[in-house]
Amino acid sequence: MSTPTSAPQTPGTPKTPETSRASADDFQRNRRSPWLQFRRGGWRHIVAWLIIIYALFPILYVVSASLSSDGTLTGSNQLFQSIGPENYQNLLTDEQHPYMKWFINSMVVSSVTAIGTVLMGAAAAYAFSRYRFKARRPGLIALLIIQMFPQLLAFVAIFLLLFSIKSVYPWLGLNSLPGLILIYLGGSLGSNTFLMFGFFNTVPTEIDKAAYIDGATHSQVYWRIILPLITPSLVVVGMLAFVASFSDFLMAQIVLQDPDKWTLAVGLYQFVAVQFGENWGVFTAGAVIAAAPVVLLFIVLQRYIVSGISGAVKG
Repeated sequence: MSTPTSAPQTPGTPKTPETSRASADDFQRNRRSPWLQFRRGGWRHIVAWLIIIYALFPILYVVSASLSSDGTLTGSNQLFQSIGPENYQNLLTDEQHPYMKWFINSMVVSSVTAIGTVLMGAAAAYAFSRYRFKARRPGLIALLIIQMFPQLLAFVAIFLLLFSIKSVYPWLGLNSLPGLILIYLGGSLGSNTFLMFGFFNTVPTEIDKAAYIDGATHSQVYWRIILPLITPSLVVVGMLAFVASFSDFLMAQIVLQDPDKWTLAVGLYQFVAVQFGENWGVFTAGAVIAAAPVVLLFIVLQRYIVSGISGAVKG
């Protein structure tokens, strides 16, 4: 008499504890497999580390040059071979090159430019987003076309304009910080308006209508309801304007002539402008200090920057 054999398991048959344990062991073995982890996303970590090393190497080179007492870039090929505070001491104690005054000038110009750019761009973007008028679409296209041409193309006209204004308003003409701020504000309207326009479109118009029904005025809707909702966009626009004006050299070199009114970009150039008299050590020390406020702003406002850029793309 033949013994009964066990029937093969079908897909619908419940698994026994032995088969469940075997499948769990196989899953854990495959999960610990280095090749499988690399294929599932481990290669991204390798690429990320390569990008980090590629980005950090110039920074380490600049920091090494700022701490080197040789005063040359070729002497810094071996990173951190010699370390000393001489370059920073010479930078902060040189009376012919008032670094701290240049630093304050740059901070004032960049801060006022950032605030003015945010206020102007937000007002223009709100008008284009919420109101319907005949020149709305041509106005947006005109702003886009104008921003295709760099502001530096008009440096001759800007110089002559500021030179003429100086005879009437000396505090606003050539060789003045307010004049430079107005130039930055005039050149940053178009691109920032488009960035904030996309973010304004993500705010439903029903919010405006509900506020109007409750008795809110146009200014109350704009300042108390709409602007708080687009805070990430305001931060992004302000950061872009701050960094652009803080690092600008050509336009500041054209407008500012008095050494006491120079910005950091113009002032630091003087350390390497003289032939056979370049002091790259002091120059890199000034560059390291100048990078500190920008880096701190990015670290503090990074969450607003990420959400602001993603919101503008969504819009």
